[in-house]
Amino acid sequence: QVQLVESGGGLVQPGGSLRLSCAASGSILSINAMGWYRLDPGKGRELVARIISGGTTTYADSVKGRFTISRDNARNTVYLQMNSLKPEDTAVYYCNIVARIVGYIAPKEYWGQGTQVTVSS
Repeated sequence: QVQLVESGGGLVQPGGSLRLSCAASGSILSINAMGWYRLDPGKGRELVARIISGGTTTYADSVKGRFTISRDNARNTVYLQMNSLKPEDTAVYYCNIVARIVGYIAPKEYWGQGTQVTVSS
């Protein structure tokens, strides 16, 4: 029905930058919200950033001023620009969308496969 393809993770030194991308495809009628979560074994799952269809954004306090979420509606793609990265940003990052798809009335939620971000010197 819906596929999410993530890219952009990797290893970066503290203070560096990475840009994550997540492209959604499939039987999508509209996307209500797109976001990024991260999973740290010691902390559990955390909402990093989210952007809804009207453009309103939400950020975790820990990333405000350093991360920027944006979306390309024409390409059903969401981006996460991560600057001034810190070792505590190390985690697996997951793309998440809430979308209306063909054949269903209520919006459905989908997750990407996850991409590893490691911040280390």
